Amino acid sequence: MRKPVNKIICGDCIEILGKAKAPFVDLIFADPPFNIGYQYDKYKDEVKSEKYIAWTRDWMAACLNVLKPTGSFYIAIGDDYAAHVRIIGDELGLNLRNWIIWHYTFGQQTKHKFARAHTHLFYFTADSSDFVFNDYAVRVPSDRRLTYNDKRANPRGKLPDDVWNQYSRVCGTFKERRGWHPCQMPELLLGRIVAASSNVGDLVLDPFSGSGTTAVVACQLGRKYAGIDISEDYVANSIERIEELKKARKTTKTIFGSLAPKERLELRRLYVDIGIEKKEILASKKLLGIFTEQFGVRMNTDKRYDEHNIAMALMDMSG
Repeated sequence: MRKPVNKIICGDCIEILGKAKAPFVDLIFADPPFNIGYQYDKYKDEVKSEKYIAWTRDWMAACLNVLKPTGSFYIAIGDDYAAHVRIIGDELGLNLRNWIIWHYTFGQQTKHKFARAHTHLFYFTADSSDFVFNDYAVRVPSDRRLTYNDKRANPRGKLPDDVWNQYSRVCGTFKERRGWHPCQMPELLLGRIVAASSNVGDLVLDPFSGSGTTAVVACQLGRKYAGIDISEDYVANSIERIEELKKARKTTKTIFGSLAPKERLELRRLYVDIGIEKKEILASKKLLGIFTEQFGVRMNTDKRYDEHNIAMALMDMSG
């Protein structure tokens, strides 16, 4: 099998990945159908439980076939089959680093039970000790520093919890939403995963590419991408989405000034992760200083960022 580097291809991920002769992927993010009746154009998301569990085992094994020994493997799944994914991961020899809960707003409303407003995110690695985890890329200022002026606070920030509540579902009215796919992951959530668990130049695979969000984020963060989907339309639209991104990076001019596309995405990501209103940050020299310093930590570079330039970038940022 030829490596699908910087490509999104149409086909069955089990068949395609099963033909690989050697591992070549650094990070996998998989958001498979949840078997809860979503309407996809080429897949019926409603099969018998036994068949779905067997299929889950097959595609997870196919993904593991291409994952490097130092690679990481994230899986998004709903309540109904979360326990099965956990058990299959064990059986395949994967190492569970975190069982993350993504708690979101705009959850699906129900009539006869409490509204569901979360998704499970399993964070596995192929090896128990040899893997990529860029802690600097996800650190946030602690309340000790933001609120209590505690000198014991780590100036580099703290790692986030395993309950992620910063990211809303991508609803139909959102600017980010692509109307041709029924369930789209938020770019900023994928940004956290890609930034933490891969390095620049690494290859990120999405075996259920869907709306192409994983590839789009990987591209913005300087990673290579590979996507697979059984829908010709989803593949074609995803490729067009990536081309639009590349074109926008060449033509868009804003008062972000010298900030590169990667820096722009990281600025948005840090802003959402911190959870403080933009006007509050801009009105406080202390908060702006902390934000600017944390941004420098996130970028992991010797470059010093100017508070004025960061303030201008925040003002130019939508939302």
